[in-house]
Amino acid sequence: MAFTLPALPYAFNALEPHIDARTMEIHHGKHHNAYVTNLNNALTGKPEENLSIEEICKNISKHPMPVRNNGGGHYNHSLFWTIMAPNAGGAPAGALADAINAAFGNVEEFKTKFNTAATSRFGSGWAWLIKGADGKLAITSTPNQDNPLMDIAEVKGTPLLGLDVWEHAYYLHYQNRRPDYCTAFWNVVNWDEVSKRFA
Repeated sequence: MAFTLPALPYAFNALEPHIDARTMEIHHGKHHNAYVTNLNNALTGKPEENLSIEEICKNISKHPMPVRNNGGGHYNHSLFWTIMAPNAGGAPAGALADAINAAFGNVEEFKTKFNTAATSRFGSGWAWLIKGADGKLAITSTPNQDNPLMDIAEVKGTPLLGLDVWEHAYYLHYQNRRPDYCTAFWNVVNWDEVSKRFA
């Protein structure tokens, strides 16, 4: 069962001015599509080709590097597209807001700590809000296309929110201004989707 590129849930230009249409077009159509193609090529004819992407990530140490890189790329981007939306942003509500306040003090403090994780990740990678096995929230960061589901992750948990800090995610619009991109990201976060993941 081959993996497929999920359709974007909105138009390429829907997240402007925060994330530009050309970046979205290349990021989804070229980068994510390449991860899917390369993952399928790496798994063809192997028993693992029938596993879900979550199962592959959870046992990534048993797979060769092409599966780790491209499987992570497919999982991470599939999540990334859904936790953004046009006319979104604002603040979390309900149980998620309570959990963020309990873990980080308040939403602004959470955003500050998350942005620090995103801007201080050297080179390419991701910043994450995760729910640990103990049910508590944590902020973490992973290199390249790794994620906190992977058995090799330093800090493990279920990803609720992820920010791609590879240069291809922001360079056309923000050049080397990664902090500006991280700040703009909060204007497109789909808190309803993040809350569903938390629940």
